[in-house]
This record gives sequence, structure tokens and C-alpha cells, in this order.
Amino acid sequence: MAFNEFIYTVMIKENHLDTFGHVNNAAYLTLYEEARWDFITKNGYGLEVIQNEKKGPVVLDVNLRFKRELKNRQVIKIHSQSLDMSSKIMKMRQVMVNEAGEVASEALFTFGFMDMQLRRLVEMPEQWLRAVT
Repeated sequence: MAFNEFIYTVMIKENHLDTFGHVNNAAYLTLYEEARWDFITKNGYGLEVIQNEKKGPVVLDVNLRFKRELKNRQVIKIHSQSLDMSSKIMKMRQVMVNEAGEVASEALFTFGFMDMQLRRLVEMPEQWLRAVT
């Protein structure tokens, strides 16, 4: 099964930087999360739905690689694509690409779908699957 790719464009700003003048390692996770919120919200499963349904994604694992520096005021694209999923677990690949088309970072996330009232993973609903695939 082929899944849609979502592309989010963002400019690196001063608050993303460390003392070396390139993106801080923790900021990469924030930028990846910002990209995910953007496309799930646009696809109908944003914060309001998660809070009303009391169900949503939780990060279980992340493998993050840094390949090239990202510096202040660079415009980058974050490519996000679901890779595979079971009833409760999914994997998503996200890649940051600089203006030259070079991969600056790549991450593989494993998510569970959690019921916040039951405090356990549950089956992913159709509305969520439409938002991420």
C-alpha cells in the first residue's frame, strides 16, 4: 500500500540554533512535530479532535540522524510519510531537505494510538488513518 507524502516548508530561525550557529539537536524533534501537527490538522485530526475524543498518537520510539548542518534563515522542506501500520502501531519516516535538495536529517518514528482515559494503546480509528495516509 502506498501512502501519501506530506511536505511542510519552514524557515530556520534563531530560536532553533545552538551556540555553534546551527540547529540544536532537540530543535529537530520540535520541527518534525510541527510538520506532523500541520498535516494532521489539515487532514481533520488536529488538537481539537484529539482533546474531544481523548485519543491520539504517542511517540514510542524515534531514530534520528543528522546528515548536514542547517543554519539560520535557511528554508527547508520536511517530508513526512507513513510507512506501515498495524491496528495500534504505525511507523512514519520524516526527512528534512535543504534548499539544495540535500537530506539534512532523517527520522523514523514509531507511534502508538492511545486512549487517554484507558491509558493504553487502542485500535486506530478511520478518521486518524485518513489523516496520516
